[in-house]
Amino acid sequence: MKIFVIAGEPSGDALGGALMAGLRTLAPDIRFTGIGGTQMQAQGLSSLFPMDELSVMGLAEILPKYFHLKRRIRETAEAIAAEAPDAVITIDSPDFCLRVLALARTKAPGLKTIHYVAPSVWAWRPGRAAKMARHVDHVLALLPFEPPYMRAAGMSCDFVGHPIAAEPVASADEARAFRAAHGIASEAPLLLMLPGSRKGEIERLGPVFADTLARLDVPGLRVVIPTVPAHAGQVRALAQDWPGAPVILDAASTAPDIKRAAFRAADAALAASGTVSLELAAAATPMVIAYRMNALTSAIIARMLRIDTVTLVNLVSETRSVPEFLGPECRPDRIAPALQSLLADPAARAGQLEAMHLTMTRLGRDGPPPGLRAAQSVLAAYAPLA
Repeated sequence: MKIFVIAGEPSGDALGGALMAGLRTLAPDIRFTGIGGTQMQAQGLSSLFPMDELSVMGLAEILPKYFHLKRRIRETAEAIAAEAPDAVITIDSPDFCLRVLALARTKAPGLKTIHYVAPSVWAWRPGRAAKMARHVDHVLALLPFEPPYMRAAGMSCDFVGHPIAAEPVASADEARAFRAAHGIASEAPLLLMLPGSRKGEIERLGPVFADTLARLDVPGLRVVIPTVPAHAGQVRALAQDWPGAPVILDAASTAPDIKRAAFRAADAALAASGTVSLELAAAATPMVIAYRMNALTSAIIARMLRIDTVTLVNLVSETRSVPEFLGPECRPDRIAPALQSLLADPAARAGQLEAMHLTMTRLGRDGPPPGLRAAQSVLAAYAPLA
C-alpha cells in the first residue's frame, strides 16, 4: 500500500505522525512518500523538500515566496503522478494542499484524496466546503459537529477526535512542584495570562491584559505568562511593570510538561481566543477569553461570522459557560469583573468545570487515540486499500 502524505505546518506534522503510526499498526506493509516534518519522518517519510518552506502565513510573507510556492505545488503534483499512490492524504494547510490536489487530479482523475482537519465552515465562509469537495473525497474532522457540514457539501467525513483530548494532563503533585519551583505559595491565587502566540496579537492584547490586571482586587495574586522563545523579549518588556510578580515561561513551547503543570496549577486564565481554550479545558482551568483585531478585519469578520461564540469549549459543550470579550467588547472594564469573579469565587470556577469535562469527553478523551481513529477512517473509507 502506498500513501502520499502532505503537511505544511508543525501542527499538521504532529497529526501526520500520529496518523502514520496508526496506519502502520493496522497495515504494517504500508509505504509513505510526501512532505512532512520530524514527526512524520520518524514514521518513515522521506520528505520531498523541507516542510518549513510551506510554513508561511499572511499576505506580506507569502508574496515574496509566491513563485517558489507555485513551483513547489507543481513539483508535488508531479511527484504524486510519478508515485501513483493508492491515496493522497493532505493535512490542514488548505491553500497549498488543495492547489496540489487540483493539479494532481488533472494528471490522475481517479486519484483518491483525504483531507485531515475540516475547514471551519460552521463559523464563516461556508462556501469553502463546496470548493474543497471538488478535490477531496473524504475528510477527517477534529470536532464532533463538523461531519454534517462536510457531507452536505458532497464529501464523506468522520470525526476522529482532537489531539488535545489525548494529551497527558499534569498531576496535582506536578502542579504543586511548579508552584514551589517558582516561589508561588500553595495558597496564593494564580492567574495565567495568555495574550497570544504571534507578535501582532501580543501587541494588541498586551495593553488590554495589563489594564485588566491592574483593575483586579485579589490579595496575594500571582501571575504566570507562558510564551514562546521567539517572543519572550517582547513579553518581558510588556510585563515588567505588571503586578503579581509575573513568571514568564519562555521555554513553554519546547517543554510541554512545564506548560501543562502551569495550567494545572492556575486557578484561572485570561487567554486570547484560539485552541488554547481546549488546552485550558483539558487542565480544568477556568478561563475568560478576549480577542481584538484591527478595526477593518474585525468589521469584516463580524459581518461574516455565523455563530454567537468563537470559544471551542462553548461550541463543543453546547453551553455558553466561558465568558468571551471580542472586538469592541474587548475592554478591561468589562473583562476585569468576569475575571475577578473566577479568581475570588470558587463557585464561579465550578460553573465551568462541567462544560470543560463534557468538552473533553466529546473530543475523545478516554477513547482510542486520534491517530488510530484517523487511520481506521482512512482504511474504512477506502476498503480496497486494506
